[in-house]
Formats: sequence, structure tokens, C-alpha cells
Amino acid sequence: MALRRAAAAAAAAAAAIMVWAAALAGLCSAADPYVFIDWNVAYMNAAPLGVELRVIAINGKFPGPIVNVTTNWNVVVNVLNSLDEPLLITWDGVQQRKNSWQDGVLGTNCPIPVGWNWTYEFQVKDQIGSFFYFPSLSLQRAGGGYGGITINNREIIPLPFDTPHGDITLFIGDWFNKNHTDLKKELDDGKTLGVPDGVLMNGKGPYRYNNTLVPAGIDYESINVQPGKTYRFRVHNVGMFTCLNFRIQSHNLLLVETEGSYTMQQNYTNLDIFVGQSYSFLVTMDQNASSDYYIVASARSVNGSTWDRVIGVAILHYSNSKGKAAGPLPDPPNDVYDKTYSMNQARSIRWNVTASGARPNPQGSFRYGSINVTQLYVLQNKPPVLIDGKHRATLNDISYSPPDTPLRLADQFDKKGVYELDFPTRPQKGPPRIASSAINGTYRGFMEIVFQNNDTRVQSYHLDGYAFFVVGMDYGEWSDNSRGTYNKWDGVARSTIQVYPGAWTAVLVSLDNVGTWNLRSEDIDSWYLGQETYIIVVNPESTNKTELPVPDNALYCGILKDKQKQQTPHAQGLNSASIASAAGRMVLAAMLFLSAMPVFL
Repeated sequence: MALRRAAAAAAAAAAAIMVWAAALAGLCSAADPYVFIDWNVAYMNAAPLGVELRVIAINGKFPGPIVNVTTNWNVVVNVLNSLDEPLLITWDGVQQRKNSWQDGVLGTNCPIPVGWNWTYEFQVKDQIGSFFYFPSLSLQRAGGGYGGITINNREIIPLPFDTPHGDITLFIGDWFNKNHTDLKKELDDGKTLGVPDGVLMNGKGPYRYNNTLVPAGIDYESINVQPGKTYRFRVHNVGMFTCLNFRIQSHNLLLVETEGSYTMQQNYTNLDIFVGQSYSFLVTMDQNASSDYYIVASARSVNGSTWDRVIGVAILHYSNSKGKAAGPLPDPPNDVYDKTYSMNQARSIRWNVTASGARPNPQGSFRYGSINVTQLYVLQNKPPVLIDGKHRATLNDISYSPPDTPLRLADQFDKKGVYELDFPTRPQKGPPRIASSAINGTYRGFMEIVFQNNDTRVQSYHLDGYAFFVVGMDYGEWSDNSRGTYNKWDGVARSTIQVYPGAWTAVLVSLDNVGTWNLRSEDIDSWYLGQETYIIVVNPESTNKTELPVPDNALYCGILKDKQKQQTPHAQGLNSASIASAAGRMVLAAMLFLSAMPVFL
């Protein structure tokens, strides 16, 4: 009875606080809405390919829950680390305007210790589209911990297409029948990871389309649809390093959006989706229902029969279907005689410059073709090499080594010597080296970045905090003359781009977002081995209007560890209900809301 009275009192107090907060917000101005989320990140057992492993789940879900919000909403995510190792969550493609403090990578945040919780708080300012989150440390993404981020248009801004009947999220990605800690050890021992054991779709293995390649008893994904209706499929490649060709048997894929940009609407029978990339397709259920249909994601840019098993298969099930899918899978692209097939497909993805709605880099940089470039970086990667006896990956012959103190924290407290602003603009002539080297970005400058892939494997590259304009790609070595091939009008704005082996990709980015921003290989083995750097963008004027202040709950480590207030660790493995009562969460929400109001109103 006493507990019941205490809970009721807490709930009443929380309600009063929320009413007061709402009233105060009304007095100040019309605030953008807040959404409050509790996550418990913990291990669970799963066997998506028939081999039981420890996977990383969020609130008992693998993949994790979808964050479904609307343009300009404020997102508050309280993360409890119930793993047995430190944790950070990064929000891939969400631009974190003025707020690299919430980026969730080692250059900006100290890891969340085991048993501790930490609250992320950010605004999805001037954004729409399809993104995903994942744990950024120590190959943890290879064990799960990922989920979707859907940012919807505000009601007053129409979609550039008819509202779909339903919204479907698909996570596709290569998978190993090994724990992520074992994969990390293999890389630490100088080994390559080899061929994945398969492809998962929404955390599940393939439908048994082949009795030899697919063992019996594997759970597969089945998507239920109604005939004649159109659905939006948001497809994310959350894997390790394998490009996947995505296709739905007998159905066209109408591409409408990628990573926050509406695209020119084009039909594809299949599309190559590289690691870290996200796409939205409209798919109309215009086929007869004599049987179910295959949804396929198969490995691309690979050789050898050992890759035959690297295929994910789900089922598209019409409500009036008359039987199960059977027979061969729909064929992948046959580009044996056309090596430019995939690149030409990538070049065909253009920005819809007439669509209304939120735009990345809203200050006007969408007129990128008329802006003068102020900085050029040609970033060359090569096959991994031995540096000081360690197997390392490089950009411009530098293998990045994260310092114990995050770069952004070191700058905040004027700690020198943590890193160097000496990242070379072009490949070096000397031997490769391990360093904590960063790029000095010019605030409000316009940077041209050329990714030159001198490796034999396709690579993906990602920039936090920004959407860049994809202006060109081709085979061979990039030169100044390559600019003559650039698309200077409707190159799509996105945050992750592929670079083909023996080829280059060029992007342009307006450095209007102050902070410390991670530029990395999205292939997590290359990233782990050092293929990354940071672009540091500082406003030279003394003002607090271009970047949010260091959060009150900032974690401290490295040379700043003495500033950290200790937190009593929680027991591991608790479910989200046992972390805090509903009343307690409401009180926390109200407190966070009130503390953030001066920043966001």
C-alpha cells in the first residue's frame, strides 16, 4: 500500500511538472515537440543463421526499435549500457546541427562505462528521410545494436508523392557466425575476416529457397501486403563491408529518397546498396497472387563460389496469395561485359531540386555549382599494411589512432597535444604512420573531398554532421581535369558514398556546422583498423550562437577523467521496465525538457 501511494504521488508530481513545463513553454514561444526514449542495451541469444550467438539488443529487440519523429523534433534518448564493454551510439546521417557533443563517436564522446547510463539529446533540425543508428565502438555493429530513424515531413509540407498505404523498414547486412569480440580479435591478430556466412534481413536468416545453401529451421522475414496498394520500403545496409544488390521479384522499385534527400523518381528493377547507405522505394503491389514473391539482397563486387551463400531472402506475402514462393531467385545484374553497370546506376541517382520540404545545409548551399571551393582534400586508401608491427588501414598513409581524450573535449578545456591538425591534403610520400591527425576545416568554407580507392575492394565513406553533394565518380586516378565531368546542378545530397576499386568519387560540402565531425570508412573493419579522421570546424568569432554548450551530463575520460562524477553502476541484464518506473521517467522527461528550454526556444 505504501509503495502504491508513493507511486501515485510520484505520478501526480510528474504530471504537475509536465503541466507547468507546457504552460511555461507556451509563455516563452511555440516549442518544437520532444520525444523521450529509454533504451536498455544488453546481450541476448539468437541464431539467425542457425548458429547461436550473443547479439546486441535494445529493450530486448534485435534489430532495435525505430525512432519515428518529425522534422525539428527534439529527441532525448536515455541509454543504459548493460553490455560487458563500453558503449557509444551514433546517429548515422542525422546532422546534429551545432551539436557534435551528441555524435556518439570517440572524437566527441567518452564511452558509456559498463552499467552506466547516459542521455543523448539532439534536434532533427531541417531534416526528413531515412537513417539508422548503431553502436560505434569495437565492431559492435557486427553484433547488432542497430535500428532505424524515420524523420517525417511536417504536415504543412507535402510529400513529393502520394502518401503510401504503409511504411516498411528493412535492415540488410552481411553476417558472421562469430561474436563481434571474436571478429575483433581476428583483426587484432592481423587476419582478414574472409567471406561472411550470410546476409540477414531484419535480423533474420534467408527463406529456404535452396536446401543446400540454407539449413532447415531458420526463421525468415515475411512482409504482409495488400494487392493494389503502394508501400514505402526504407532499406538500410547495416552490414560490415559487403555491397548488396536489392531487388523484389517481379516488382519495380521507384526510388524517392536517400539519406534525407528526395530524389528524382526513377524505376529500378534492382539497386546496389553499399554499406551505410539508406534508400526509400515506393513499391506497388501490382502482380497477381499466384504465389508469394522473393525479396533478395545478394553480395556484389565479389568473386568466387564461396560468396554464393552471402544472400538474404525474405518473403513478400500478398493477403490473397495462393501459395509459397518457389523456384529460382530473381537474377542479379549481369555486368560481366559491362563493368560500369553499377557506377552508371549510381550516377543516375539525382536530387529532386523542386521538392518542397526540409533540405540539408539549408543556408543556401544547395546552389553548390556556383560556390567557389576553398579547400581540397584528396583522400587515398590502399590495402592494409604493417605499421609498427600492426595490421593497419590508412587514408593518405595515416592510420588514425583515437586518443584517450576526445578531441572535442580537449578543445573545450584547452588541452594541448591530444591531436594534431596536420592531416595531409594529398597522399604522403613518406612511409605510413599511426597518428591522431585531424583536418582543419574553414568555417563557412566549401570543401572538395576526393576519395581515391587504390584497394581491390569497394569502400563506403561517411561524414557525420553534414550532407555532402555527390558530384562525380569514375575509374582511374582523379586529376584537376576530372572536374570537367562534375554534375554541378542536381548531384544528390547524402552522407555516405561508395568508391569503386581503382576509382574515385568526389563530393562537395559546405562547412556551416561548427563542431568536430568524424570522416570515416563505413566498412567497419577498415574503420576499426584506422581509416578515419576528423574535420574540425571552429567559428573564429567569439560567439555561442554557432555551437551548443558542453552538456551538463558530459562524460569525462583521459586527461580529464578527474572531472567525472562517479555513477553507481546498474545491474546488467535488467529489462527496461526495471530501470525506472513510469513516474520516474516522466519526472526525468520534465526535468530534461525544462533544462533544455533555454537552448531550443
